[in-house]
Amino acid sequence: MTGRFAAAGLALRSLLWTILLPGVQAGYLPWRFFGLREARPALSNPADLLGLLAMTAGALLLGACILEFARSGRGTLSPADPPKQLVVQGLYRFVRNPMYLAVITILIGECLVVRGRPMLEFTAVWVVVVNLFVMGYEEPTLRREFGDSYRRYTEQVGRWIPSFSSPYRGDADSTS
Repeated sequence: MTGRFAAAGLALRSLLWTILLPGVQAGYLPWRFFGLREARPALSNPADLLGLLAMTAGALLLGACILEFARSGRGTLSPADPPKQLVVQGLYRFVRNPMYLAVITILIGECLVVRGRPMLEFTAVWVVVVNLFVMGYEEPTLRREFGDSYRRYTEQVGRWIPSFSSPYRGDADSTS
C-alpha cells in the first residue's frame, strides 16, 4: 500500500511542477502576454504547420523527460523536489538537458505560429536565463550531489547538442 501512495504522490508532485514550471513558461506566459491566444494557425500555412508540429514534439519530449525523472530518478523536474538518482536513461543518454530543449522546441513552435517580435524576444531571453541557470546552479549542484558519476556523464554527453552516434551507456562505458 505504501508503494502505491508513494507513486501517487510522485505523480501528483510531477503534475504540479509541470504546470508551475514549463506550463507557465511555455503555456501561460505566451498565451497571456505574447500573442498565442490570438494566433489562428492554418494547417495550409507551412510556418503554422511546422510550429504546431514543433509544439507537439516538444510537449511529447517534455512528457518523456518528466516520466524518466519519476521512473529512474524518483523525483520531479523542480529544483525543490529533484530526482534522488542521477538520470542518464532515455533522452538523457543523448543530451544532458532534453527537458529544456523540449521547452525550447515548444517556444520555437509558438514563435512560428505567433510570428511576433515579443514572442521571439521572450524565447531568446528564456534561453539565456536557462543557460545561466544550468551552468550557475544545476551543474554545480549535480557535481556536488553525484560526484564522479556526473563528471563521467558530462565528459560523454553534451549539454545542448544531442549526440545520436554514441549514446551514453552508463559508468560501464567509462571503464572500457
